[in-house]
Amino acid sequence: MLPPIIPNPQILKTVPLLSSFTDQQIATLASCVQHRSYPRGALILRAGEETDALYVILSGRVKVLIPDEEGREVILTMLGSQDFVGEMGLLDELPSSATVETLEPCDMLRIPRTAFMSCMESHSDVAMQVMKNLVKRLRDADRKIESLALIDVYGRVARLIIDMAELTDGSWVVPKAPAKQEIARMIGASREMVSRVIKDLQEKNLIRTDKRKIIVIDRQSMAHRGSA
Repeated sequence: MLPPIIPNPQILKTVPLLSSFTDQQIATLASCVQHRSYPRGALILRAGEETDALYVILSGRVKVLIPDEEGREVILTMLGSQDFVGEMGLLDELPSSATVETLEPCDMLRIPRTAFMSCMESHSDVAMQVMKNLVKRLRDADRKIESLALIDVYGRVARLIIDMAELTDGSWVVPKAPAKQEIARMIGASREMVSRVIKDLQEKNLIRTDKRKIIVIDRQSMAHRGSA
């Protein structure tokens, strides 16, 4: 049984990817879109399987990862509200190159392949948004490769914190910092090493932690430490 059609089609207008659509275009698209809710730990896409829709995150966070046969995983990135996943498989019609798993309960919009491709063909701004998103992910991948090749674990942790930090009330803050195990999987290190680095950053008064938050105290020194 298909999930219910979205109760309020105007919610589509809040999605940057679709913000230029007219009310008539929104109404037409809404007839194809489903609203879906997922619990923590749900798999949205599986590596190696066909992608049949674009998923737009309305709330919650997901991680994009590559698993191996022994149950280990490398986390490529984490995504949140207004981000979308699945476009690569829709564009090249190849199996998904990564698995997408929810980190917390998520609400999403599911746009089937046919509707998504129609949007791409008839709305150049949608195509441009998708292209910009792909370019951003490519740049992020280049930066990650550089980090793994040229920077030690200490620098990788510092760079990741800087990259995740948001300017909030005059301070740079990571509002929902990943668990140390997740950080380790993102930078290719052990959890124990990540714990030691974070402890050292705190002792040097470069960062401060508050429950799940990481507050960057000395951004300049952190950025310097995380440079190649």
